[in-house]
Amino acid sequence: MRAGDLLRQLDQRLLPPLTRAVRRLADTSSRPRMLTSTALLSVAAVLLTAVWAAGDRRPVGDPTVGEVTRVGVVDGDSVPGYLRAAAADLAALPTAAPSGADGTYALVSLETYLPPQRLAAVLGDVSVSEVFGRVPLPGRQTEIVRIPALRIPDDVVAGMAELAARKDQEAADYRARATASAGDADVRQVYASGAEVAAAEADAYRSGCACVYAAVVRAQPAALRAVAGRQTVRSVDPAPEVRRLDRTVFTPPLPEQQEVVRPPADTALPTATADGPGSPSATPSATPTVGESSEPAPVVTDPAPEPASTTPSVAPPPTPVTSPDATGAEAAEPTTS
Repeated sequence: MRAGDLLRQLDQRLLPPLTRAVRRLADTSSRPRMLTSTALLSVAAVLLTAVWAAGDRRPVGDPTVGEVTRVGVVDGDSVPGYLRAAAADLAALPTAAPSGADGTYALVSLETYLPPQRLAAVLGDVSVSEVFGRVPLPGRQTEIVRIPALRIPDDVVAGMAELAARKDQEAADYRARATASAGDADVRQVYASGAEVAAAEADAYRSGCACVYAAVVRAQPAALRAVAGRQTVRSVDPAPEVRRLDRTVFTPPLPEQQEVVRPPADTALPTATADGPGSPSATPSATPTVGESSEPAPVVTDPAPEPASTTPSVAPPPTPVTSPDATGAEAAEPTTS
């Protein structure tokens, strides 16, 4: 009850009898001390009630703001160790979820890259939120992307078509930059390499490539264990602590990462030299966008990710990191729930 309503009720209940008592005391001119005491007690009661009502207001807000849950691997992790831990966590889940629960979120990692059409056989009977993918070009670093995918395989196919269009634009931008950098051979090579990779990615996504290697799902423990036993499934890492996908970072291991989580070298880029072309400080990097990122982005829950903008004068060519560890990973941004 708000303080204003409470005070009005007190006025309606206390003031009439107090007024009558004051009139009787005034008519008889008796007991002035009683009148004073009664008035003071009434004022004190009203003030105490107002203070209580104001102090009962609890702050409104989400107590989980700022909290980020991380599920998966980071750079330098042992892959066999992660797989063993995920299997143990899956086995430790209770047989039946609490009554009324929608299921447990889990990160499903695949042994190999799959095309959209093969995902239904692996994930068709569980609720999918998003999938992770990249174009596996030998010896080249390609961008890790997240595709919201409530419907398998339709949403994945549609997401790949959008990625193909974005990569076509990136390739054109990098070619223009390579032409503008004709005076510096190393910088021109970096831009030309970016254009080559972007064009190859565009062709692969347009053809519905075998590029998906992980997914975020939600299901009951029995269904998650059934998924873990299917062919091509490498691990199912349950995350019962996850309540909101937009506050969660998922970083699945890549299929080619067998021992330690490390990004592969890009053999087409110039050799890094201190403060020279091709060095980390001199090689431009891409700015991540919602829905697609050169690093596995934090919790993905936006059903309609914003399209990436490509501005040649602002955004430099990307050097995507294929490691699932995102150095300096930003707070989880929404993509799909």
